Amino acid sequence: MSKGPVSKVRVREREREADLATTGDVILHHRGKFIEKQLTGTVVIRERDREYEQTKQSLSKFYLEPHKFLDNALQDWQVFKHDIRKNSGKHKHQGGLVIFCLEGKGYSIVDGVRHEWKEGDVLLLPVKPGGVEHQHFNADPGTPCKWIAFTYIPYWDMLASTMSQLQFSPDYKPR
Repeated sequence: MSKGPVSKVRVREREREADLATTGDVILHHRGKFIEKQLTGTVVIRERDREYEQTKQSLSKFYLEPHKFLDNALQDWQVFKHDIRKNSGKHKHQGGLVIFCLEGKGYSIVDGVRHEWKEGDVLLLPVKPGGVEHQHFNADPGTPCKWIAFTYIPYWDMLASTMSQLQFSPDYKPR
């Protein structure tokens, strides 16, 4: 008597839901999940794993965005790159941004004052009551002009920062 192929059946059991009977239980549960993500989340974000998208502000590539990329070790940061072809949109927010110029040269109009920058420079948007109106320009349209910005979200939250778009990027086409 020959035996035919043996198939194994695996039964996956659902993980038991945490007992969240009290508000304290909920807090401890979510804090534990946060710590677990800090310890096990993605540490290296590769350039090739993110795509550019045309936003109202500019041609942007988001590396860290806590509302979109949930698998990263740090969920408290927004990090994005702008490729400024001619100029960005104009907008206003509370400030507190750090911008590192990666390539090219340009200038930013911050509350009506022109600030020139080039590759290797750091641009700081100050924190001001009422916010900071600003727009970024490529000083040599047709040549690459890129920078990357870093925002610490808890700081923005403490400032109750809002953003208002005052003018769209010339490359933005509404859907």
